[in-house]
Amino acid sequence: MNSGVLTLTTFLCSSSSSVYDSKRLANLHNRSYATLTVQCSNSNPDMPLITENFQNDGYMTGGAYDFQKATTSLTNQSISSSKKVTLVRHGLSSWNEEGRVQGSSNLSVLTETGVKQAERCRKALAKIYFDQCFSSPISRAKSTAEVIWHGKKEPLVFLDSLKEAHLFYLEGMKNVDAKDRYPKEYTAWREDPSNFNVNGIYPVRKLWGTAREAWREILLSPGESFLIVTHKSILRALICTALGLPPERFRAIDVNNGGISVFNFNKRGEAMLQSLNMTAHMYSDHFYLY
Repeated sequence: MNSGVLTLTTFLCSSSSSVYDSKRLANLHNRSYATLTVQCSNSNPDMPLITENFQNDGYMTGGAYDFQKATTSLTNQSISSSKKVTLVRHGLSSWNEEGRVQGSSNLSVLTETGVKQAERCRKALAKIYFDQCFSSPISRAKSTAEVIWHGKKEPLVFLDSLKEAHLFYLEGMKNVDAKDRYPKEYTAWREDPSNFNVNGIYPVRKLWGTAREAWREILLSPGESFLIVTHKSILRALICTALGLPPERFRAIDVNNGGISVFNFNKRGEAMLQSLNMTAHMYSDHFYLY
């Protein structure tokens, strides 16, 4: 079959009925067109199937301009400026690999694969500027943050509010053994996590309060762009609380090892989810610009 190159130039314009502020209009004036180049081939196995070259692609994809009352405020007060927050789950750990319940234990460490995943995250985020990096102090997240933040002059900030949920006697047990030894508790943890409790303590419900504490501490910090490195369960709580979802929705969100999510916050401390669990960088030399 024939192969070739298709180039599409899209001119951007505004109408009198559109509502933009002066800053937006200036941006549109400076970015008056976008060029898309797509190279296709079905005949040459040595040629990539698709090669893309995007300029000003935010305007081509209709990026959101503003948002109000997205959710309730996570700060309950105005913040100095709008914020962009990037969340990263730690790389593969030894207990991930062994199929063990991790929880808040500090005994699970980053594996060789996990270190490589952290390095991929660092490369994928290399073109993004961050004012600060906040991390859980637990080993597997701490090590991931240290790899991603390597070479930065600003110190890492470790927050106890970013620690993983405490899962009591299930921690360290292989999932198959925990299910066999504590069937009632393990089933609740897997199938009805908001009602999983040990001696009247509900780890997931408690995690919602911890997540709100973390958001408040981070969003009231100076700066406009933050990086957070932490664990799966607290990430679920951070994402759900930002979106106004209750503990019952705990398993409605999933984040892979090295997965990247992005939130925008307005000056009222209200959140808008921009990206969830991005993993393209795990499989290629992909880097992000946002």
